[in-house]
Amino acid sequence: MIASLDGIVSAVFGDSLILEVAGVGYRVFAAPAVLASTPVGGRLKLFTHHVIREDLQALYGFRNPEELGFFGLLLTVTGVGPKVALGIVGSRPIGDLQLAILSDDLALLTAVPGVGKKLAARVVLELKEKVATAGVSVGAASGGGPVGESEVVAALLALGYSAAEARQASRDALTDLSVGPHLEDRVKAALRTLLRG
Repeated sequence: MIASLDGIVSAVFGDSLILEVAGVGYRVFAAPAVLASTPVGGRLKLFTHHVIREDLQALYGFRNPEELGFFGLLLTVTGVGPKVALGIVGSRPIGDLQLAILSDDLALLTAVPGVGKKLAARVVLELKEKVATAGVSVGAASGGGPVGESEVVAALLALGYSAAEARQASRDALTDLSVGPHLEDRVKAALRTLLRG
């Protein structure tokens, strides 16, 4: 199994790229954001999921192990194949997708091409417990620095607020310039907004 590739990009197509590694060109399917930000001739490392079937071998590439792990999790859902899973992973940050599953946000999932209401509901049903058990991976990349809306929402959801309340309060906290940039500051500001309510 091919777990990762590190090489030079020799071509970029609409749904994939060719990564030259030690004289061998590997075709790797990747999300549009990866393809758009990858220059031909540039060096690239991708974490890969290798699909092997009787009639097919394909590589799907991701920027980090979190995206790869979430892709693998999506493949466990009945009716979700590699192309749909790649579309979901490439549509939003992983923390946002996890929050959508935890908060039954079907609208975020159905915004992905190829995902209808039934499939979105199945993703939520089959993954909600797994995502809750694993924990939301928002903030993993922040390293204690400034935080985004999804991190504040995750903290508020953990405190028992609804997804709608959490989103509105986090937006208010992020637009308040007097609030510090760290998660603790933002959550406190969001809680003050909710208490004023």
